Amino acid sequence: MLQQWKQYQRNKALAWNVTSAPWYGTDLMQAYRLYLLALANAAELGAMNRLKEWKFLTPEAKWRLAAAYQLIGQSNVALQLISGLSTSFPSRPDPGITFGSGLRDQAMVLETLVLMKRTGEAQQLVKTVAAQLSQDYWYSTQTTAYSLIAIAAFSGSNPSNQKINATGNSGNQAINMNSNNAVAQNALQWQNGKASVQLQNKGSNVLFIRIINEGKPVSGENISFTNDPDILKVSVSYINTNNTPISIDSIKQGTDFLAKVVVTNPGKKNTYTNMALSEIFPSGWEILNTRLYNSEGSFESSPSDYMDIRDDRVYYYFDLKPAESKTYYVQLNAAYLGKYYWPGVYCEEMYDHTISGGAKGKWVKVIE
Repeated sequence: MLQQWKQYQRNKALAWNVTSAPWYGTDLMQAYRLYLLALANAAELGAMNRLKEWKFLTPEAKWRLAAAYQLIGQSNVALQLISGLSTSFPSRPDPGITFGSGLRDQAMVLETLVLMKRTGEAQQLVKTVAAQLSQDYWYSTQTTAYSLIAIAAFSGSNPSNQKINATGNSGNQAINMNSNNAVAQNALQWQNGKASVQLQNKGSNVLFIRIINEGKPVSGENISFTNDPDILKVSVSYINTNNTPISIDSIKQGTDFLAKVVVTNPGKKNTYTNMALSEIFPSGWEILNTRLYNSEGSFESSPSDYMDIRDDRVYYYFDLKPAESKTYYVQLNAAYLGKYYWPGVYCEEMYDHTISGGAKGKWVKVIE
């Protein structure tokens, strides 16, 4: 399988022939492909040299191409590529075809600095990347993953045998951490949910500290979303099998009904890609999987790229053109008596947190 992958990537690398200024990510894809081939001991030096001389080569692609040259032992070429380049990148309105962001590109720079053993610069940049990850801010899976990969590479390059050596206290609890691993964890029991933590680094390495609180969410807590009708409109309603609106506040046991969600792109922006619609239902309701019966009756949902039906939820994935609406139905049955919490409906563009909308949850009943 690996051999077939190498051959495919080699063919793609040799066939790459972009002559105009790149859309964000096109040259980075080629640079990343060449980096992976170098990592697999199958470097395509000719394609690397052609990309290096390309007049439109962007800074993020230069950093990744430098990593490829470093892997094959051409450190001088790698150094020439990154000479004078910034380690930060401007925010972009569109993640492009690589689902990128300024932080994701910074993480790739950090990985390259680690490969090139430029420890001083890497140590400064890892603080920046870690600080951004620590913020209460939305990041895509792509950005988060590459940031963690780069931080792991930095931590793993630490030559010291004694990687973590710290002491301290939290209230009346002593903390002693002595580990050869890159990550160590110490459980603390806090009184009344509050405590101060004091730590002293006894080793020669830089330590990065996280305090992690775990607990159960407050009942009725909702996912936050923008719900700006100029950006994304999400309409949620419930109907019976006769297409008549019904209230879900109190439903008789055994009732068949449908959830109807209409998602609309008002057209203020371009096409929305990688949209995800999440519908989670109360445990007293059962989802009727229409795929098992090969029929939705008169309630046919709009096309989607993928649909995932689980025990208590349904996910739809799709694109949405400007001024386009899509409607999705889920057939349900009020199966079990009781009071349950309906978490609501949430729709988002998976790589752009500014595009989201939905309906907040509430308590519902299934009655006799």
